[in-house]
Amino acid sequence: MAQFFVAGEHRASESKETTEIRNPATGELVDAVPKGTVGDARRAIDVAAAALGPWSRLAPAKRGSILLDAGRLIHQQEKELATLLTREQGKPLRESVLEIRRFIHTLEHYGGMAKSLRSGFVSLDHGRHGLVLRKPLGVCGAIVPWNFPVSLMGNKIGPALLCGNTMVIKPAGTTPLTVLRCVELVHQAITQAGGPKGVINVVTGPGGVVGEEILKNPKVRKIGFTGETGTGKHVMEVAAKEIKRVTLELGGSDPMIVCDDADIDRAVSAASVGRFFNCGQACLAVKRLYLFEKIADGFIEKLVEKAKKLRVGNGLKPDTLLGPLHTAGQREEIEGMVADAIKRGARVLCGGKRPEGREYDRGYFLLPILLTDVAPDSRIVTEECFGPALPIMRVKDLDDAITQANRSIFGLGSSIWTKDLDQAMQAAEEIEAGYTWINSAQIIYDELPFGGVKQSGIGKEHGVEAIDYYTETKSVVIATESRSEAVGGE
Repeated sequence: MAQFFVAGEHRASESKETTEIRNPATGELVDAVPKGTVGDARRAIDVAAAALGPWSRLAPAKRGSILLDAGRLIHQQEKELATLLTREQGKPLRESVLEIRRFIHTLEHYGGMAKSLRSGFVSLDHGRHGLVLRKPLGVCGAIVPWNFPVSLMGNKIGPALLCGNTMVIKPAGTTPLTVLRCVELVHQAITQAGGPKGVINVVTGPGGVVGEEILKNPKVRKIGFTGETGTGKHVMEVAAKEIKRVTLELGGSDPMIVCDDADIDRAVSAASVGRFFNCGQACLAVKRLYLFEKIADGFIEKLVEKAKKLRVGNGLKPDTLLGPLHTAGQREEIEGMVADAIKRGARVLCGGKRPEGREYDRGYFLLPILLTDVAPDSRIVTEECFGPALPIMRVKDLDDAITQANRSIFGLGSSIWTKDLDQAMQAAEEIEAGYTWINSAQIIYDELPFGGVKQSGIGKEHGVEAIDYYTETKSVVIATESRSEAVGGE
């Protein structure tokens, strides 16, 4: 049975209770993990607090080198980690490999940034000089979701550890196993380089217990959270009582606009991948498709053909392109959204049902769904659709498309397909989202800041901007004695 990872050691919970982790494709038991308590979480936080001093005193270049070493260790076990991720999460093996590589890339990005971290200097008046120091915040809590448990953890630990913070990670209750193993390897890199134990720790258990203690404990000075918007509001509310820093990457309902001059074949492929990657279970995914009338019929025909070719099955099978939804409840949620859209007049172009056959009986499978004639007040348009269903809407022109795209409480990602530079820049300027792709699939880059607007979150992950969210700036004034005495009364 898997255990907590605290202070470089595997530990059981004081509760003696466990939670089973099952494969969403088969229902088979993968492993079990401890059901953590408030006491378990507090002990991990205390360990991280004790490690803060020796870890933060290491030079940034040393910490960066450790992140690079951690990436190499994880790369050596890429296949085993990806297989474990598929077994607990359900996604196709090739997607799990991409996620592990994404995690490695993030560690490499922040490891490589280490030698360029600088403090500020300014000349002041009367012989005084000012410094702006960057200091670590302290113990940081990372609350990680189940859809991309490893890569989204990387978004937090990369900048946090580089800046000298220590961490307590609370993985999702259904996907803790690969997180635990990856953290072990990061810890191995830390201790092999002479760093302290307890820099990075993992406690599994219920969000209302372990997660809540991380939110409330005054020793935790920063929360990095990725998850749905309702929970994010609770995180922000609780963290505010201790004036903690928060970074919230929340839900999205990303619009994709295809103009009548677009490269249709490329846009069709981007729509298919953008909607059905990870069985549509991504905050940053194409969730609303807006097509100019002139190209709508041809586009839809090509997209339906592509969707029907997606092979649904167990993620461990090499020919699987679409794995199961993660839980029974997740599948029922999508089915409910589709039923609501149909009730309001939508037409199902493909999918809309569960696949048949013994191989699908024990998993949470759903055929990829495309809908047209979708009413704007349908749940699948107004809420976040976290599964393989895509509503398609026709628009008159770009102004109409942008108006409809912005008619949402969310603002995470967006995309536009056009050969017209003026149209592309209008969309980039006017779509209310933290990210806009122009003639590009929705690929995240560590070089660029990532975060949402409106109810899609606050703060930034990725880019040099992430450093700002894991450091505190401190101003220092140095007086030159011979020149400052005369103005000592100011």
